[in-house]
Amino acid sequence: MLSHDMIERNQALMIVLVILVVAVGGLVEIVPLSFMKTMTEPVAGLKPYAPLQLTGRDVYIREGCYNCHSQMVRPFRAEVERYGHYSVAGEFVYDYPFQWGSKRTGPDLHRVGGRYSDEWHRLHLLNPRGVVPESNMPAYPWLQRSAANAEDIEAKMRALRRVGVPYAEDEIAKAKGELKGKTEMDALIAYLQVLGTAVKQKQ
Repeated sequence: MLSHDMIERNQALMIVLVILVVAVGGLVEIVPLSFMKTMTEPVAGLKPYAPLQLTGRDVYIREGCYNCHSQMVRPFRAEVERYGHYSVAGEFVYDYPFQWGSKRTGPDLHRVGGRYSDEWHRLHLLNPRGVVPESNMPAYPWLQRSAANAEDIEAKMRALRRVGVPYAEDEIAKAKGELKGKTEMDALIAYLQVLGTAVKQKQ
C-alpha cells in the first residue's frame, strides 16, 4: 500500500502520480466540453472567413499581433462595458487555432469589427500614433507594399473544410480571384473588420 511518506521519498513515483492526476483532471474538464452544443455549434449568423479575411488572419498571426492584443472579452463588468458582449465559444468554431490569448498591452480586438472605418485602420497600421497618440505599437508600412498571398489559399480552405469549416467548392474555386490586386494590409483590415461581428448582429 502506498503511503504519503513513500510517495514523497520516491521522486519517480511522485512524478508518475502527478502526471496521472493532471491527465485525469484535464480529461474530466475538457472532454465534456466537446459534447456541449454551446461549445461546438456556431452562433447564429457566424460565417466562415472569406478568402481575404482568412489571408488577413494569417498576416495577423505572422506579425505577432496576438502578442499584445487579446481576442477574448471576459465576462466581467469592466470588460463588457469597455469592449462589448463577452466572448462565447460559438464565435470561434471556425478558428484553427483560435486567437484568444490574455495579453493586454494593447486593447482587446475581439469586438473591433465595424468600430472604425477601413481608412482608420489603414492610418493606424501606417502610423499608430497619428490616430492613437499614446500607442506604443510599431508601424507596418510593408503590408501596403506586399501582395496578398493567393498561391495557397485554395489548399488552406480545403484543409479547413476537412476539419468542419463549411466552404463550398465554388467558394474555393473563386478564392484566388478575390485576392487579385489586394495587399496584405487590405487582407489584415478585412480580418479586423469581421472580428466579433457575429454576436453584434445577433444582438
